[in-house]
Formats: sequence, C-alpha cells, structure tokens
Amino acid sequence: MLRDTEVAAVLPAKDVNRAKDFYRDKLGLEPMEPGDDNLMFQCGNGTRFLLYQTDNAGTARNTQMGWVTDDVERDVQDLRSRGVVFEEYDFPGLKTENGIATSDAGKAAWFLDSEGNILSLFERP
Repeated sequence: MLRDTEVAAVLPAKDVNRAKDFYRDKLGLEPMEPGDDNLMFQCGNGTRFLLYQTDNAGTARNTQMGWVTDDVERDVQDLRSRGVVFEEYDFPGLKTENGIATSDAGKAAWFLDSEGNILSLFERP
C-alpha cells in the first residue's frame, strides 16, 4: 500500500524563522506557504519536507534527510559558495576528502542546517 504513496520528510527546528533563512539563503528553497511554527518546502518530483518548531532539534546524530544529485562535487562547491560548511568524517569504511566520501555505492557529502540537523547530498555511480 505505501510503496506508491509519496513520502515527506519531517525535520525539527528550534527556531523556525532562523531555519527559514537558512533554507532560503543557503539552499535556495522557499516555503510553500507561510506558517508560524512550521514550514513546508517542495523539492524535485513533488517531494516535500516539513520543518516544525520543537526544542528537540539538533539532537539526532544521524542523517535525517538527503538530496540525490547527478554531481556531488558541483553541488558541494555551489553550497560552499553560499556559506554551507560540509562535515569531515573518518570512520571505518567511511572517510571524506574535502567533504566528500566516495565508495562503490556512490559519492556523498554531509552538512548541518541552522538547527543542527544532518543533511546530505548523494550521487549514484
């Protein structure tokens, strides 16, 4: 039943206005409609994500949402030019170089939003 149903991510934000500025100014996204304590954004192919006000923002230590891209290096460079800082990782089986990890699965890069949520870019081989 769910395999043909759209999915929408939900991300926490301690400060929705600060998050709105980050997603607009750094990522180039505009909310679909204004809200006081939550914002809905639309991305490619009708996908969406919701930012909602909560003090729990930034507590997850895992990737919470990601974008699939056809060129991670291009997108990392573009986002860096807008002030996005990419994470560097060195774990067994995962090491980034200049913010990008490469494996048989593809290339990936991670960054934090203004609320401490871990977001990613992913390029399939």
